[in-house]
Amino acid sequence: MSKRKKRKLRRQYITIIGSVILIVGAVMAYGLYSKIYGPNIHLKEKETAHIYIPTGSTEKDVLRILDTSNVIQDMSDFKWLAEKKNYQNHIHPGRYQIKNGMSNNALINLLRSGQQDPVELTFNNIRRKRALAGVVSKQIEADSSDIIRLLNDGEYLQQYDVTPQTVPALFIPNTYEFYWNTPAPKFIERMHREYKRFWNEERKNKAEKIGLSPIEVSTLASITEEETNKKEEMPTIAGVYINRLEKGMRLQADPTIKFAIGDFSVNRILDKYLEHDSPYNTYKYAGLPPGPISFPSIAAIEAVLNYENHDYLYFSAKPDFSGYHNFSKTHYQHIQKARKYQEALNEKKIMK
Repeated sequence: MSKRKKRKLRRQYITIIGSVILIVGAVMAYGLYSKIYGPNIHLKEKETAHIYIPTGSTEKDVLRILDTSNVIQDMSDFKWLAEKKNYQNHIHPGRYQIKNGMSNNALINLLRSGQQDPVELTFNNIRRKRALAGVVSKQIEADSSDIIRLLNDGEYLQQYDVTPQTVPALFIPNTYEFYWNTPAPKFIERMHREYKRFWNEERKNKAEKIGLSPIEVSTLASITEEETNKKEEMPTIAGVYINRLEKGMRLQADPTIKFAIGDFSVNRILDKYLEHDSPYNTYKYAGLPPGPISFPSIAAIEAVLNYENHDYLYFSAKPDFSGYHNFSKTHYQHIQKARKYQEALNEKKIMK
C-alpha cells in the first residue's frame, strides 16, 4: 500500500473516531441536559399539586416525601442534581406548588428559594378553643395542642391584653392568607394584628357610645349569635340585651347557661341548670359574663355595634320552630309568649 493511501486511510479513521466521539458526547450531553432540564414531574389528571415540607426536615426527609408522593418519575436523577446543587444546606419548610412537566432543576430551585404558595386559612362557626385549634391545625403546620396551651396560658396572653376567658375576642372569623409552616405563637400574633386592624376608630367609637369595650362587644355578640341564626334578628336581640344592661337587669341569657354546663345541645333550660354556680350563669350574676362564649362572627359584632333601638326587654322563640323570636316589652307579655313555645316543645316531646 502506498504512503498516499495510508495517509488517506488514517484520515478516514480519525474522521470516524471523531464522529463517534462527537456522537457519544452529544448523547452524554443530552442525557445530562435531560437530568437537569428535562421534565421529571408527572401529575395524574391535574396540572398542579402541592408538596409540604415540615419544619426541621432534612434532605432525606424531603426525598422521602417526594418519593412517597409519586410525582417524580426518576428519583435517581433528582437525587443526583439535589446533591450537585447542595440542596441539603438550603432546605426551607413550607407549602410549594409544583407543576406538571416541571424539571428537576426548576423544582430544586423552587425548594431552595423558600418561595411558598400561601394557604387561605378560614375559620367560622367556632364555639370552643379546642375546636378552633383543630380547624386551624388542619390548615397550617401549627399543632393543635400548642395552640390550646397558649390560649390557656394567662401569663403568655398578657402581652395581648387578654386572659384565657377573653382571648376568643382576638379571633375575628374570616379568611386569612398564611404561610403553611406558621407555628402556634406566630398564628396568635397574626390574629392579634388582625384584631387591631378590625377594631378601627369607627368601631371603637361605636363601642364607646354603647359603654362597652371591644372585648365586651365581642362577649355580647357571642351571646347574640347563639340566640339566633337569623342575621336580620341579631340587631333586635342585641338591643334587648343592651336595654337590660342599661336598666341593671340580669341578662338571663340561655346560651350562657349552656356554656356554663358545657352542653349546647339542650333545648330546654331546666331549673337545675339555672342553679349551676358559674360566673357565666347570667341568671345568677348581673352584667356580662367573663368573656365570649364562642368566637362571634363579624355579622354578630356589627349587630351589637349597630343594635336596634327599641323598648323590648324580653324575647322567646316562636312556637312554629322557624328560628325566629317574639319580642316583648313587659314580663307579662313575655310569659304568655314563652308559654306557647313551651307547649310546642311538649307536643313534640322535647323535654331537655
